[in-house]
Amino acid sequence: MKTNMGKLDRGLRIVVALILVWVAFGTSVAAAGVLHWLALIVAAIFVLTSVVGMCPLYSLVGLKTCRDC
Repeated sequence: MKTNMGKLDRGLRIVVALILVWVAFGTSVAAAGVLHWLALIVAAIFVLTSVVGMCPLYSLVGLKTCRDC
């Protein structure tokens, strides 16, 4: 599996995932219901794609955010 995400993109995804987890658990915005679970699912996808370094959506569109891949 070839990576298509740069370090900045991966780091930003981790930051956004942390913010989404905080919104899901730390605020009353998504305290329960669909928004809570949606925030957690998106956060999990962001963390997974950041760890692996490959975004399936980027592959479909043909986008690469890394310099040497």
